[in-house]
This record gives sequence, C-alpha cells and structure tokens, in this order.
Amino acid sequence: MRILLANDDGIAAPGLALLAEAASLVSDDMWIVAPEKKHTAAGASLTMAQPISMTKLGERRYSCSGRPADCMVAAFTWLFAEGGKPDLVLAGVNDGRNVAEDLAYSGTLGVAREATFWGVPAVGFSRVKNPADLAGDKDWLARLIRSLWETRGEWALEGNWLSVNLPKTLPAEIRQTRIGRDKIARRAEVVESEGDRTVIVVPRGRAHVMTPGDENSAIEAGVATVNRLNWFGETRLEDRFVTAIQQA
Repeated sequence: MRILLANDDGIAAPGLALLAEAASLVSDDMWIVAPEKKHTAAGASLTMAQPISMTKLGERRYSCSGRPADCMVAAFTWLFAEGGKPDLVLAGVNDGRNVAEDLAYSGTLGVAREATFWGVPAVGFSRVKNPADLAGDKDWLARLIRSLWETRGEWALEGNWLSVNLPKTLPAEIRQTRIGRDKIARRAEVVESEGDRTVIVVPRGRAHVMTPGDENSAIEAGVATVNRLNWFGETRLEDRFVTAIQQA
C-alpha cells in the first residue's frame, strides 16, 4: 500500500512527524509532500498559473512552496505523473482541533478534499493543542489507520473523506458526533486608524462552544471523533419549489 502524507502546518510540524511514524508502521511505501511553512485557514485553495517549487529533502520526502492542497496537485500531476499514485492520503496531524466552521476553512481537510478529486481515499487528522504526547500514541494511531484502510469500502465513496479529531490523551474511544457550531471570526481588533483608512486584525482562537452530542463536547470528554464529509454539497429542491420558480 502506498501512503501519501501532507499537512497545513508545514514540513517540520510535530504533528506530521507523529503521523509519519504511525503510517510507517502500516506501510513501508510512504511519501511526504508538505508545505514549506504553516498555512492557517488555507482551505482547499490552489496556486494556479504561478510557479511552485518542489524541494527533495530526503527519500520520498518533499517540501512544496504552495498551499496545502497544492501539495496534492503537485503529487498527482508531477511526482506520480508516470503512474503509481497513492492508495491512501493522510493529512495532519493538525495542531488544533478542526470542528464546526473549520471543516470549510481547514487546510488539513483541504488536502483530504483535493485527494478525493483524484479518486484516492483520504483522512484528515487533527488534535487538540498541547496533547499529552505519550510514547504509545503512534502505535494507537497506526492501528486506527490500518482499521480505516480495511473498512474503506464503507466510507471511501466517491467525493467523500473523513475528518478525525483526537483528544489530549490516547488511546481513546472513537465516536461519530454531530457537527457543532463554533464561530471562528468572532471579532475584529482595530490596530491602526488614520482618516478614511482603518487596519483591523481578526484574532485567532475560538470560544469552543459546546452543545450536547457535538464534536467539542466529545473531544473535551476525551473521545476521538470521526465525521464523513463530502464535496457534492447538493440537496435536492422540492418539486413544488421548482414549480414556483418556473411560474414566477
């Protein structure tokens, strides 16, 4: 099995190192293509018609000057252009949970989303900040990766990918949860104001609002959460609504 790793925190991120250690216990054919630097809230954005630099850092290990999703495009259009594309893409482990609105903004999940466009099963891993970092974490994560691979027929449908959030301490119970509502951009700070020009900063951080049964409440209880996402984004309109539009 060929596994491709990427992230949005950069090639030197500790979370990527943990994921690589775990993935190496599952397969000896592991590749890494990750951004040169951290890209917060990059989502699934791509660099189009502009140069992207790929630097080989070691055996099957590359850094990319582009955004997180660019790493997937570079891998599939250049690195694996002659064939042998990955069987599985793993993104993360992100430095911080990805819940609620993060599902749209996250570069980690942008990697997984882009992989599905190339027909490859993908999982985005995220974890609370300041985790316990126990010696057995990589072994537990490897078992989870292997389990997800073995059950891919149940979740890796066309255009679908998984978002997994890990709590502070592993091992942990795994539970599917309801996607919550935790606002990201909640306020603006004025840092400069002169005449008609005002400079604002939207600070990082979230309130971690919790409601029963959502991701945040489960993570705070020490549970690992899993949600299946998809990029179709289509909900069929009721026929009576379509008829009303036609008659308007």
